[in-house]
Amino acid sequence: MTQKNNPLHGITLEKVLVELVDHYGWNELGARINIRCFNDDPSIKSSLKFLRKTEWARTKVESLYLDMVR
Repeated sequence: MTQKNNPLHGITLEKVLVELVDHYGWNELGARINIRCFNDDPSIKSSLKFLRKTEWARTKVESLYLDMVR
């Protein structure tokens, strides 16, 4: 099964998160997506752990990333 219609195919969650942090910074990212791992002592490692477990938060992060790259 191919993923030709999936714009996130081949892009890791870590790459998405790093690019968002580079573009927006933690403060702006936390304002746009209000989750504790972005607002309270943020780190890539803790955010990835949370996002891998929490589908609604991952969906918001992926959506923001797609808006950013368009």
